[in-house]
Amino acid sequence: MRIFNKFRDTKGFISTWQRVIRFRYMITEQAKKRCRILAFWEKYGTEAAEEAFKIKRRTLFYWQKKLKNGMGKLEFLNPISKAPKKRRKRLWDERIIEELKRLRWQHPNLGKEKLYPELKKFCDVLNLQCLKSKTIGRLIKDLGGLRMAPTKFSIFGKEKKVNRQKVVRKPKDFKAEYPGHCVAFDTVEKHLNGARRYIITFEDIYTRFSFAWSTASHASKAATEFFEMCCKLFSFSFTFILTDNGSEFKKYLDQLLKQKNITHYHTYPKTPKMNAHGESFNGTIQDEFVDYHVNLLFDDITEFNEKLKEYLEFYNTKRVHYAFQNKHTPLEVLSHSDYYVSKLPVECKNGWGYAWGCIFIEFVLNLSFSQALIFNVNDKSISPKEEKNHGRKE
Repeated sequence: MRIFNKFRDTKGFISTWQRVIRFRYMITEQAKKRCRILAFWEKYGTEAAEEAFKIKRRTLFYWQKKLKNGMGKLEFLNPISKAPKKRRKRLWDERIIEELKRLRWQHPNLGKEKLYPELKKFCDVLNLQCLKSKTIGRLIKDLGGLRMAPTKFSIFGKEKKVNRQKVVRKPKDFKAEYPGHCVAFDTVEKHLNGARRYIITFEDIYTRFSFAWSTASHASKAATEFFEMCCKLFSFSFTFILTDNGSEFKKYLDQLLKQKNITHYHTYPKTPKMNAHGESFNGTIQDEFVDYHVNLLFDDITEFNEKLKEYLEFYNTKRVHYAFQNKHTPLEVLSHSDYYVSKLPVECKNGWGYAWGCIFIEFVLNLSFSQALIFNVNDKSISPKEEKNHGRKE
């Protein structure tokens, strides 16, 4: 498709457009004000201009000279930088500079606060005045940053920077609008006598409907099977899921989400407030249940999951929530949603105000089935040693 300029062959269009560019970007508001002051001075004289604008006579002549030397172009009335042309330089012993460079290259991207103790030892040995941490930061900036990045060789033999893998972040203005629109996953880690146990949590942000399950594995297979369990228990399909950058939410879970065409949002590192609802549920379940059954979690994880199932039934069906002004439970919000599509039999869909028993039965049966199906702590197929991406959270 050809693109035509409707102003083609219009006389004076180019010069007019250039003036528009000049007045929009090149001429500041202060230059325009100075031009108006000069016009006032020319019309009413020096005394009136000095009294009206509080400007000295020599300043008016200085502006007039600048405008004349600039052939009448208003750009020459723009204020110029008042920064000194010759600035002071930081003069430190060359041995300190070399030691700073050596430390920075030996320990890539080490911060100024971490460099200070090492640099102080060096200065004490040579009886030199040591730099403070703020001065170290300024010197690093003066030396060009002294930053290093991992590199790799391309197929053409050229060395290039290795960039971090980009992930999709949750938009700042995102808001869940219906059940299943966005669900949050997170992990609670518990330590006792050198052993570790993990509680993987799920919460639908719109209804606050939540699940949790404990496991001895921190691998992505465990998170993947927990996700499949949540898909069976929750009556809605998921549009977005939100997790942190932990290794349990990578690999197998990522592959499964791509197969199901579900968008996977990640929080920024060290920013738990981006998953505030999930973190709030983590705190609630620890304050109301986990902290009182820690020994059971490490002694008999199956029995712990049985008791956790009872607590989750209470949490979702009887416990009112502050998000709903302490008047409704997550189940009530879920069943009264405009987007509600239940998997229960047709006879249970009539008269929701009197048919809570059907929902309780389905909830308990699904949890019992999922308990037998997945998350057996003795299952060796969920060993974290089999995964290369096993590690702590960012």
